Amino acid sequence: MNQIKKIPLHQLGYGFVSPEHLPKGKNEYYLRNMQNRNGITYRNLTAYEIEVLVRNGNTSANWNDLLVGDAFNPELVKNCKFYGLVRIGKLEPYFLEYSQLKVPVGLYNSTIISCDFGDNVVVDNVNYLSHYIIGSEAIIVNVNEMMTTPHAKFGNGVVKEGEGEQVRIWMEICNENGGRSVIPFNGMLPGDAWLWSRYRADDKMMQAFKVFTERKFDKKRGYYGKIGDRTVIKNCAIVKDVWVGSDAYLKGANKLKNLTINSMPQAKTQIGEGCELVNGIIGFGCRIFYGVKAVRFIMASNSQLKYGARLINSYLGNNATISCCEVLNSLIFPAHEQHHNNSFLCAALIMGQSNMAAGATIGSNHNSRSPDGELIAGRGFWPGLCVSLKHNSRFASFTIIAKGDYPAEMDIPLPFSLVSQDAALNQLQVMPGYWFFYNMYALARNAWKYVDRDKRPDVVQHIEYDYLAPDTINEMFESRRLLEYLVGKAALKMEAQTNGSAEAVRKHGQMLLNQNHDSLKTLTIQAEGFENARRPVVILKAVEAWQLFGQLIQYYGTLALCTHLQNPENLVLPKKLQRQEWLNVGGQLIPQQELQKKLITPIHTQKIKSWDEVHAFYTAQAQLYPQQKMIHALASLQQITGVPLHSAASYQIRQWMEQAMSTNNWLLQGILDSRTKDYTNPFRVMVYQTQEEMNKVLGKLDENSFIQMARQQAEARNEMLQKWISPKNKRDIPKKKQTPAA
Repeated sequence: MNQIKKIPLHQLGYGFVSPEHLPKGKNEYYLRNMQNRNGITYRNLTAYEIEVLVRNGNTSANWNDLLVGDAFNPELVKNCKFYGLVRIGKLEPYFLEYSQLKVPVGLYNSTIISCDFGDNVVVDNVNYLSHYIIGSEAIIVNVNEMMTTPHAKFGNGVVKEGEGEQVRIWMEICNENGGRSVIPFNGMLPGDAWLWSRYRADDKMMQAFKVFTERKFDKKRGYYGKIGDRTVIKNCAIVKDVWVGSDAYLKGANKLKNLTINSMPQAKTQIGEGCELVNGIIGFGCRIFYGVKAVRFIMASNSQLKYGARLINSYLGNNATISCCEVLNSLIFPAHEQHHNNSFLCAALIMGQSNMAAGATIGSNHNSRSPDGELIAGRGFWPGLCVSLKHNSRFASFTIIAKGDYPAEMDIPLPFSLVSQDAALNQLQVMPGYWFFYNMYALARNAWKYVDRDKRPDVVQHIEYDYLAPDTINEMFESRRLLEYLVGKAALKMEAQTNGSAEAVRKHGQMLLNQNHDSLKTLTIQAEGFENARRPVVILKAVEAWQLFGQLIQYYGTLALCTHLQNPENLVLPKKLQRQEWLNVGGQLIPQQELQKKLITPIHTQKIKSWDEVHAFYTAQAQLYPQQKMIHALASLQQITGVPLHSAASYQIRQWMEQAMSTNNWLLQGILDSRTKDYTNPFRVMVYQTQEEMNKVLGKLDENSFIQMARQQAEARNEMLQKWISPKNKRDIPKKKQTPAA
């Protein structure tokens, strides 16, 4: 049966912290006094003020424990029951207005237990308000239950004094079996979650991360919930163990429990009707509306959940939106879009700039004896309508998957690929470079829109949105080697020759590709290891993709070279250049060697001892990123051209500039052509009676703001490149006094 305790009424509001959990010489208010930073000097009530309060229907077991500020007006407190120590700031005869809600300053029709209030607050019809510190000009109306327990953790995965380890909250990301669980904490960045979930075999780092998290929070009992200045809470049912920043807006939520809700004037967080949020941390500037359910979760700043979205055991990165869908056990990097009611994502690592369409079912089928499958997708992951994928699967950057039920696990290492099925031939088809050939507008706009939407108020990690960056360039290099091997294998098979070593086969393919040999036109290029099935996997446009990737690598490097040479001090080019491996650490690209040397090793040796120091590493790497990316680009140019940059002839550099200008114009034309199709395709045009109607609905093509911006950027790049091409401005590159790369 329910254990109902009967305790004398005069004890209500006291004993929040039990004696065994109080430090020596401290009373139950010592943490509360530390938390209350409003600067108000409280005093006892006068006899007149007590008389007015009683006349207005207020009660208190001990009026000596009701303290007030100097400008307190007792006429603005009516029909309230006070228990324990309650402290109230000034109350003046005003009404507060927010979003057409107009309410008089004061405390009305509420039960209030051991709370502190700032100046000119509104509390009306709060049935049960217990152990909160409420900021100035906050508005709290029509709340059923609003309380804080002495062991409140506000969404952080900590354990309080006297509690066992079994009560600790873990967030089971990336895998349903909990094998990649992390401890959530306020301020956790996507990079933190990625490091903690991926380096599971590194016991020292795993233990260090747990220690870092515990150091951020003490184990003391007795912290009060907080409601920041100017925060508005109305028509909510339950608000329990919740810490809320300033200027937040909570309206119509069913249940808010064990949460930190970060908010501030520059990045206000809002939670709307029908939401039920439990055991979570919500970043600055988030929006949560209309029936959202979230349990054991983190939302990074400037992210959104709406329209019945379900987010469970998952981390949602910055600048992301999930509407309607269900997301379980996932780690999602910044810039993720997921809409439509029947979209499902489970046990996945999604590395950002991703978009999931209606009917996408990512992770419904597990192929082992337990639910422990995973999916890893590089940034730019776009599964199309009604795509069904199996665990385990892995996809390179900017993979788009055509509609279909994919029956087996996949491992697609070629970036910018379209993955599709040919049902008639019963084969999987992969077209690397698809975006550049057929949908350049979407690819370029994808890079631009996320920069435009990045409204993070707490920028620690530098997020890379460009589709040509160290991670994708390295994938292109590996893809070229793989395509060379596949072409060589197909050619030798057609020639009925015996395959040699893998490297010999690759070099044969490389020779054919370099020569653009006529035999390539009739080759069918098949891959191995792309799908866990017996059906063929055919690579479409393999030759074109190999050429494209080489062209893009050279373009990436040449632009960097051109920028580098703008500074006269950089005319002497580095002699030692080496292309490094890079990792996507929560959306921030970091050289693998840097991560090992400056973060992992210092964690092992205890030189890095806190999450703040980990975050300082991110900040330092963000500052180094432009130079490191420049070195990577120059090394890539040197590798793809086979010409040491420090000894490159000036005519070679001018030739690279000319080729870069040609690529630049081709990319711009691709943007224009792919968008123009939307205005010329008869099946798009047929719904409009006139050209004028289409322009009204879609906007004129030549007035498209993104195309105008893309054209301006392309012209600026051409102007920069032209300086090294024009005969009037020929500059020889010095070849003396070579210096090593930084």
